[in-house]
Amino acid sequence: MLDTSRRTAFLPEHELFRDQVRRFLDREVVPHLERWEREGIVDRDLWTKSGEAGLLCPTVPEAYGGLGLDFRYNAVIDEELGYAGSSAGITLHSDIVAPYLVAYGSEAQKRHWLPRMISGETPTAIAMTEPSAGSDLQGIRTTAVADGDDYVVNGSKTYITNGQHAELVIVVAKTDPGEGAKGTSLILVESDRPGFARGRNLDKIGLHGQDTSELFFQDLRVPRANLLGAEGMGFAYLMNQLPQERLAIAVGAQASAQRAFDEAVRFTRERKAFGRTVFEFQNTRFTLADLAAKLQVGWAHVDWALARHAEGRLTADEASAAKLWHTDLQWEVCDAALQLHGGAGYMNEYLIARLWRDARVTRIFGGTNEIMKEVISRAI
Repeated sequence: MLDTSRRTAFLPEHELFRDQVRRFLDREVVPHLERWEREGIVDRDLWTKSGEAGLLCPTVPEAYGGLGLDFRYNAVIDEELGYAGSSAGITLHSDIVAPYLVAYGSEAQKRHWLPRMISGETPTAIAMTEPSAGSDLQGIRTTAVADGDDYVVNGSKTYITNGQHAELVIVVAKTDPGEGAKGTSLILVESDRPGFARGRNLDKIGLHGQDTSELFFQDLRVPRANLLGAEGMGFAYLMNQLPQERLAIAVGAQASAQRAFDEAVRFTRERKAFGRTVFEFQNTRFTLADLAAKLQVGWAHVDWALARHAEGRLTADEASAAKLWHTDLQWEVCDAALQLHGGAGYMNEYLIARLWRDARVTRIFGGTNEIMKEVISRAI
């Protein structure tokens, strides 16, 4: 169990919520993790069960059926999922997609979609990445051309989390290709519209329990009312929301790193070699001591960043620094923990193997860590 006794970011009500999250995960998630890994997707009813348990979109205002809570409640969910070793895409749904609807949606859009998102009736995704445009969002080629009262969407997206389950997708598209970033808009696309097609569930190195897909749009028509916010403001909206996305990645990475460390401690205390436990060797104890010190620093930094974000003061460069540092730490801890497992660490029956596989992508998505350094350097 994740030890939060020395944390500073959370109030007693957050910890009460954490108890609810843990009970839900123990009942509805952990028993199915291995099966979801094999099948490459969570059960569809995990979405509605998560909604019934109050685990979806807790920051959405009460006027739209939400709880109107602060982002630290999202962080509790992110931490507990990360510590459990789950890659379920409900964090993207709550931490990334919902804030776009709340911040930029019309009143009609919010009243229609947010209650459905909260209940789990409508799983969501955001489609940014394209085969030729990853961290460089200005290179997007998907278009949404105005035609009377509609937009006609053409293009493709790839590496889209929740791509198989999503029934509503925020599509990043060029409404004015000649204007570069200023011609980028966000379009709400329902999955049942003619011209929408899902590709295969992509075969990834890790995150096997999370559906990740290609999406295709061919002469897909949506009403202009599906424009999210103002036309041409999409790039600005993306930049405004990326700090929370990167903070959420950092939070999950820190929790995953802690679980990897805890697994290594447990294994080395139980495993014997040359007549004593592996833990008793100085190399093991010094390796774990080094990791413990870094994790201690990591938790202090997570709490600082969460408190700062709750006050509305977390900057883009600070969030990028958090994403950079915590995902680097995650990889260091997971790799060292796997090494301490010896040959057992390379066996999929041990949790450390999944934690190690899943850790590799966190330095890539949400903007590569090389891009994080670019963002940080601009603020120096």
